[in-house]
Amino acid sequence: MPLPYLLLDIDGVLIPFPASDGSTPPTHVRHTVLPAGRDPDNPVPIWLNPAHGPLLAAFLTSGLVAPVWCTSWRKDATTIVGPLLGLPEFPYLDLPRPEITTSHPNGYLWKRDHVEPWLGGSAVAWVDDDFTNLDHTWAAERTAKGTPTLLVQPDPHLGLQPEHLTEVITWVSQLPRARVA
Repeated sequence: MPLPYLLLDIDGVLIPFPASDGSTPPTHVRHTVLPAGRDPDNPVPIWLNPAHGPLLAAFLTSGLVAPVWCTSWRKDATTIVGPLLGLPEFPYLDLPRPEITTSHPNGYLWKRDHVEPWLGGSAVAWVDDDFTNLDHTWAAERTAKGTPTLLVQPDPHLGLQPEHLTEVITWVSQLPRARVA
């Protein structure tokens, strides 16, 4: 069987949201980037933790998961954010740009409507800061039906921490051997 997927979000995971006072973690470095389709006179400031690159690269070279960007950054994840962290290129889900005013228009993360059919029956560890209780219920039901599903939810003001990857490693190690072979 194929490796389980690792779906990786960016905003709130690799790029923390500022605290109420506008601060970002001191571990993060500011970059100014120009996402696709953005006016060159209007670049975007982002903050990335340089330690995330080696941390994720080491994890990804373990061969335990098949990484896929699952972010509204779409292709810019592979052309902007990944390279800034020194990550190898890996695929991204080409999520639509929905016209919504909340990331939970149906009570759950909007991405799930696109992720679920894409995944089919594949096992997945999904790292995103924006899950709701309905997402966690969906993951538990999916797992109960025989499709291992792990949701990892970093604090959006702190982002990805080493213990989040440890959680994924522990989860993968408990999958049936056929899933990780």
